[in-house]
Amino acid sequence: MALSKPNTFFITHLKTLAKPPHRCQLPLPLRHPPPPPSFVSLRLLSFATPEDAAAERRRRKRRLRIEPPLSSLHRTRQQQQQQSPSTQPQKPHQNPNAPKLPEHVSALTGNRLNLHNKILTLIRENDLEEAALYTRHSIYSNCRPTIFTVNSVLNALLRQSKYSDLLSLHRFITQAGVAPNIITHNLVFQTYLDCRKPDTAMEHYKQLINDAPFNPSPTTYRILVKGLVDNGRLERALELKDEMSEKGFAPDPFVYHYLMVGCVRNSNADGVFELYEELKEKLGGFVEDGVVYGSLMKGYFLKGMEKEAMECYEEAVGENSRVKLSAVAYNSVLDALSKNGKLDEALKLFDRMTKEHNPPRRLAVNLGSFNVIAEGYCGQERFGDAIEVFRKMGDYRCSPDTLSFNVLIEQLCNNGMLSEAEELYGEMGEKEVNPDEFTFGLLMDTCFKENRPDNAAAYFRKMVDSKLRPSLAVYNRLVDGLVKVGKVDEAKSFFDLMVKKLKMDIASYEFIMKALSELGKLDEVLNVVDTLLDDDGVEFTEELQEFVKGELRKEGREDDLAKLIEGKERQKAEAKAKEAEAAEAAKRSARAAVSSLLPSKLFGNRESESDSADANGNPSAVEASPVESSSSLESDKVKIKGKTSADTEARTDGTTSQVTA
Repeated sequence: MALSKPNTFFITHLKTLAKPPHRCQLPLPLRHPPPPPSFVSLRLLSFATPEDAAAERRRRKRRLRIEPPLSSLHRTRQQQQQQSPSTQPQKPHQNPNAPKLPEHVSALTGNRLNLHNKILTLIRENDLEEAALYTRHSIYSNCRPTIFTVNSVLNALLRQSKYSDLLSLHRFITQAGVAPNIITHNLVFQTYLDCRKPDTAMEHYKQLINDAPFNPSPTTYRILVKGLVDNGRLERALELKDEMSEKGFAPDPFVYHYLMVGCVRNSNADGVFELYEELKEKLGGFVEDGVVYGSLMKGYFLKGMEKEAMECYEEAVGENSRVKLSAVAYNSVLDALSKNGKLDEALKLFDRMTKEHNPPRRLAVNLGSFNVIAEGYCGQERFGDAIEVFRKMGDYRCSPDTLSFNVLIEQLCNNGMLSEAEELYGEMGEKEVNPDEFTFGLLMDTCFKENRPDNAAAYFRKMVDSKLRPSLAVYNRLVDGLVKVGKVDEAKSFFDLMVKKLKMDIASYEFIMKALSELGKLDEVLNVVDTLLDDDGVEFTEELQEFVKGELRKEGREDDLAKLIEGKERQKAEAKAKEAEAAEAAKRSARAAVSSLLPSKLFGNRESESDSADANGNPSAVEASPVESSSSLESDKVKIKGKTSADTEARTDGTTSQVTA
């Protein structure tokens, strides 16, 4: 194919560029002809002339010198940091006593997330003891649990009222340096308030305000206010409400609801109205949250203003109402109706609530709803209906707890329905609900009323076997009931069982001794006295001693008490002597350990000298007088000192000679 004219021109231009220039045209630095052209030289086609390409190369070099690439810049900085570490910027010094910030939820990943899920599985299986133990063991492992894992275990312990285990775990994680968050503090507040220790809870609240690196939440104030109201500290709860507003928190209807409930308990209807008006003013003239309307109705009922109470009811639950009612708000209205002779209206409202209940979109019914209705039925002695409503909880995805069972069991026990109460107690195990001390105490007291002491003792023993801690009052009721029916030996067996688990008072010792003495069991009385003398927390009073002496005097055994007291005093003296001897032995062993750490030259020289003296027939070092021993020791010190000084001088002379040389 013939080449076109433009292509011919292009080839001619390439040949011209490939020809070497004449020697006279070469610049001065080039004395040798360039190499023959190759295909690579076609790159020069991107520039008009070779001079332009050279200029571009020079420009690039200048650019690299002025702006080096990022990789080389980073490498240069690393070299500079290695060469001059003193010039590196130092981190600001942190105070080691400053409180640590709690971990963020982003820390819950990887192996720590797997640990969290494993502990949650133990909680779902209701193995709280293993969950708490696993959390403790993981603290010092390679996979440290987050505060969210710890909070899950604490919350599970709180739900089952295992307060001592909760506080023990909280103390452990605090000592281990796990920084708590606000949820941890809230759980501790709830624990102390449930244990009737509001002062301790407020001390922890002050510590949170002063030392924690974060502020309390609205939930914190809800827990504290409700707990203070339940413990009869309404004035302090009102102060907390004012502190909450000073810290910039929005007015919380739940806080006002708890305060209004406290005023109702104190029969202070005016206080209820004042709190409602204050909340209404702060919210702009209308309270949208319906949680306060039940307490407001109770205030009207206290004043005998039934008409106004029912108008308030219509305002809250009427068809055209603008009030938003949650399950808690419904329950407060239900409670106001059922406790003021309006059970029929309460049942109608409860039926409406069950129809509106559509979880998870609409939660209009919860555990408290069934508790209120069951208690209202019991108030009208409709116990069958109460049990029927109680057993319908499962149909609405509600599970009864220990408190729910206790409320209904108490109503049944107080009305002589022990068999129905025991039947409910049996259902607790089926629904995996653990009875507490109050449950066993109710059944035990009712069994004594029904003349069933063996069953009462069996319930008490079940309580002990369940690792629950019965109070001293429950124990005293048990022993008193057994003694009244003539079961003194069984009462004595429970005394032997509980004397090491409970802190007995002098009245408990006196009661069991009197019961035994009436049956003439003086040996058992002396056995109780022996136990009392070992108890350092109880004093053997003179009145009780005279009582025991009088009982022993009836059978001519008055000296037995004196012998027992003398024997106890002798045992205590011997125990103190053994302790003193053990302490002295420990001191001697410590002295021997210190002596072994002293320089061996002194003791080695003296031993060798004593051995040589014995070999020559001279008196040993042990038989020498103290004066001789002290003088020999001083001579040894002089010798050693002289030798040391001579060695020092020799070293100094040698050093001087070396320097001079």
